[in-house]
Amino acid sequence: VQLQACGGGLVQAGGSLRLSCAASGRTVSTYRMGWFRQAPGKEREFVAAISWSGISTFYADSVKGRFTISRMNSKNTVNLQMNSLKSEDTAVYYCAAGPGSSSSKEAVGYTYWGQGTQVTVSS
Repeated sequence: VQLQACGGGLVQAGGSLRLSCAASGRTVSTYRMGWFRQAPGKEREFVAAISWSGISTFYADSVKGRFTISRMNSKNTVNLQMNSLKSEDTAVYYCAAGPGSSSSKEAVGYTYWGQGTQVTVSS
């Protein structure tokens, strides 16, 4: 499975961005999907996850109420809508996929990782 993330960029605080991640190589419709991020000098951290069906979602406390994860299994894609962005959201964002039906916040639950897309929020 190859994952290609896009949609990052520079935005002012309070603005919005929509990240997309397209999977290729095989269908990920039965895989859990997630987004993680890594800021300079910090460890990678969990952002959001979604189960294979899209029914179950899970968010980090820091983004709850501002970010929304969704997926379109027919198009093999997962999206992350980010609203009310803050400077602390600045990071490289990675999408990930892993075998398993449930959503998971643990990186070990994901086998495949995308190359990352930079999100920069200016204050």
